[in-house]
Amino acid sequence: MTQPARVLGPAPSPASARAVMERLAAQLGRAVQGKPEEVRRVVTCVVAGGHLLLEDMPGVGKTTLAEALARACALSFARIQFTADLLPADILGTQVFHAQTATFSFRPGPLFRQLVLADELNRAPPRTQSALLEGMAQGQVSLDGQTHPLPSPFTVVATQNPVDFSGTYPLPDSQLDRFLVRLSLGHPAPDVEARLLTTRGAASPLPSVEAVTGPEELASLRDFVQDVKLEAAVADYVVRLARATREHGDLERGASTRAVLALGSAARAQALWEGRDFVTPGDVRAMLVPCWAHRVLLRSAVQGVSARDEAAHLVEEIARKVAAPR
Repeated sequence: MTQPARVLGPAPSPASARAVMERLAAQLGRAVQGKPEEVRRVVTCVVAGGHLLLEDMPGVGKTTLAEALARACALSFARIQFTADLLPADILGTQVFHAQTATFSFRPGPLFRQLVLADELNRAPPRTQSALLEGMAQGQVSLDGQTHPLPSPFTVVATQNPVDFSGTYPLPDSQLDRFLVRLSLGHPAPDVEARLLTTRGAASPLPSVEAVTGPEELASLRDFVQDVKLEAAVADYVVRLARATREHGDLERGASTRAVLALGSAARAQALWEGRDFVTPGDVRAMLVPCWAHRVLLRSAVQGVSARDEAAHLVEEIARKVAAPR
C-alpha cells in the first residue's frame, strides 16, 4: 500500500532553528515566569531529542512546565502519577482477549503519547520504573514477543522531590543515565511572586500557552541538530572532561560514554541559540552540569539536595581545571 505523500516544509537552518527555539521559550515563559535560563535549558533538551528530569520541591511549576511544553509543541500528552501500587501494565498497556473471535489485541497504555509526564517517578517500585527504559532508549515497547513503536517525537519529562524520601525508591543509575538533562526550577524571585499574586492568582497559566511548532517540525529540528558540526578539538575537549571525572578522587564513577554522547547532542542544540552550525567549548560548558551532574556517582554518602549540589560543584571544578581548546 502506497503511503500518502507528506508535505515537507523548508529544511531548517541555524537561523530558523533559533527562531523556533525562541518561540518555544517565550511560550514556556508564560507558564513558568521568572525562569528564563531554566526554560532555555528545557528547550535545548527537547530540541536535542533528550528526556528531562525535573527535580525540585512541590509547587514550583514542574508539572505546569511539562504540560506547557506539550501545548507549545502540539504534542499528544499523558500524565502518569507514579505510586507504590503502579504496575508496568498500567504504563505500557496490555493484551485484551476478545471472546467472540478468540483473539488478543494490544491496548496501548499512556506511554503511547508524544510527551509523557512521569510525575514523582521515584514513588514507583524499581520494576515499574524500569518499564520506561526501553521506551526512553529506543522509542519502542516490547511485550509478549511483539515490538510496538512509540509515537515520534517521543519525550519523557519526569519529576521527583529531592527532599522527601519517605516511601520512595531511588532511581537506579541506568534510569538516571537515560535523562539528557536534570534541572531544578527553584522558587521565583520575590518580585515575580508578587506579580503572580496581582496578575494571575490561582488561575492556571496553561490556557495562555499557544502552539508555536508541531511534531513534524520538532522531529526535523532534532535531525538538524545532529548535523551541527562538532570539530575534533571540541570532541577531544569533551573526552578530556569525561576522563577527568573518571579520575577524580571524590567520584566513585565518572561520566560514561553515553554521557559523552549526550553532552555532544546537548552542546549541538545549545549552539543553535546563537544561530551557529558549529559547537564551541562554551556550548559544552553551558550544558556540562545539566548533562553530567546526575550521572556521576559521589564517594560521599550525602543524599538529596546536598548530593545534587556537591556533584554540580565537582563537575564545575573539573570544567575549570580542564583546558578548553582555543
